[in-house]
Parts: sequence; C-alpha cells; structure tokens
Amino acid sequence: MIIGHIGARAGSKGVPNKNFRMLHGKPLIDWSLDQLFTSERVDHVVVSTDSEEIYTHALARGSLDIGLRPAALATDTAAKWDVWQHALGEVEKQTGPADAFLDLDCTSPLRLPQDIDAGLDLFAAESPDMVMSCCESRKNPYFNMLEKDAAGALHVSKPLPHGVVARQQAPMVYDHVGLVYVVKPSYLRQASRLFEGHVIPLIVPNERGLDVDSPFDWDVIEFLLGKQISEGVRAPAA
Repeated sequence: MIIGHIGARAGSKGVPNKNFRMLHGKPLIDWSLDQLFTSERVDHVVVSTDSEEIYTHALARGSLDIGLRPAALATDTAAKWDVWQHALGEVEKQTGPADAFLDLDCTSPLRLPQDIDAGLDLFAAESPDMVMSCCESRKNPYFNMLEKDAAGALHVSKPLPHGVVARQQAPMVYDHVGLVYVVKPSYLRQASRLFEGHVIPLIVPNERGLDVDSPFDWDVIEFLLGKQISEGVRAPAA
C-alpha cells in the first residue's frame, strides 16, 4: 500500500500564498495533487497543511482527513522529516501499515508522471531506506563554488590535492530537488533525520528540477510549464 503525500504550509516569505496561487488555470498544489490522484500505484492521498483553505480544498479533492498539522510543524523552520512522520502516523491509524511513503513537493510542478514511476520502480528494485530525486548540480564545490578565507580572499570550497582545472575532472555532485521522495515506512518511523539511513538518488533532468522559492522562480516555472502544455507533454488545466 502506497501513501501519496503533499506538504503545503500556508505561509511563504518568497512568494506569498504560493501553494494555492493560480498557475496556468489551477492552484499550484493541484499540479501535484492531480498526479497522485491519477496514479494507479497510489492507494491513499494525504495533504499536511496548516491552511484551512488548502485543507478544505484537499478534502474536497478526496484526500484523507488527518486534521490540520500541529502548530509546531507549521513554522518555516519545521523539518520536512517531522512533518512526514506526523502524516504517516495519522494516515496509518486509518489505513494500517504502508509499504511506501511517496512525497511530492507541490512547489515542483514541472514533474512528469514518469518521474513518479521511476522513483517507485527504483525503490522497489533497490529497497533502500529512501529514494530522493536529484539533478546534476550546475555548480561544483571542487571546481567553481568559492568561499572567502579570513583575509577575504577567494578559494575553491572543497579543494583537492591535485587541483581541478575543468568541471569534468571534479567529482559529480547533485542538487537535492523536490520532485519525488519514496521512503520506507519503517525507516520514517524510527529515524530522526533525512540522511540517517541508506538514501539513494533518482536522477531527473535539470529542466524539471526547478522549484518555486522566489518570484523569479515562479516566472521561470510558469514559462516552462506553459511550454510543456503547448508541446503536449502536459494537459492544460481542465
């Protein structure tokens, strides 16, 4: 049994009320909710939020009723892990033990259904504690990410003894992106943080790995989502 989860706080400093802001004809959250509800592999859908508006909307769409999240999990410093643990516990009171906990960030609307399937397939094949979507990083701490020393001079963040003069010589590094997380429920119940166990990457294309964190992000994602729609990769809002 697979639980599909979306976390959506009411507040946002970068883009106010972004999770319920209209994007190409429907609220941002619905681009992810629709994927959970149309997936034949997801058995139950739940939304964790502190927003009455978002919660009422999610229930009307058919998500499970677990109540609003506790106040301690409604701050901008609340850990994603703690939100997941709370949601899993509340859902399993109604459904019984789950086989997988699938989380989609609603701020990553460029995700395609095949990204979800790829995450679930990798989880089933490798049986890790967690599958986490990642993109190849555009910047590399061994090559072109810099820090200042005590004197204010710039240096490579993670210098290697032999030096790196081309990006291809640097170790591969990844950006953690919010398209897909698949978590083993036993790990989620017992661990205290995200990287405590065996976490493996699901590599997704950079053009789908963007998330909304600023007005600039919103504009870029609005353009790219429109491009997906015009190219027939995504259906427009009903």
